[in-house]
Amino acid sequence: MKSIFSKKSKPDPELLALRAELQEAQGELSLAYHRFDQALDPELVESCVYQISAVKARCNYLIRAIKAREPEAAAALGRTMSRRTCGEDEEGDALWT
Repeated sequence: MKSIFSKKSKPDPELLALRAELQEAQGELSLAYHRFDQALDPELVESCVYQISAVKARCNYLIRAIKAREPEAAAALGRTMSRRTCGEDEEGDALWT
């Protein structure tokens, strides 16, 4: 006899790790923007710009990796991104606001 209740599949551990890393990277990006906003010395501003660029590149990679593991995650990622964090355009490509 078949059960009328559907079994929930176990969450993908790698997907969970990727999402956790993306969340951590978003925190780092927020902190990098805060440092940039506070920087006065031109060399420090330049350093902040490089740090922001590096974290954005990491976020782009993580978004692509999450999408590859779970295509349904693409819509959820677009809804959870805020200002100064990574998001997506109409084609699903990562972009920055």
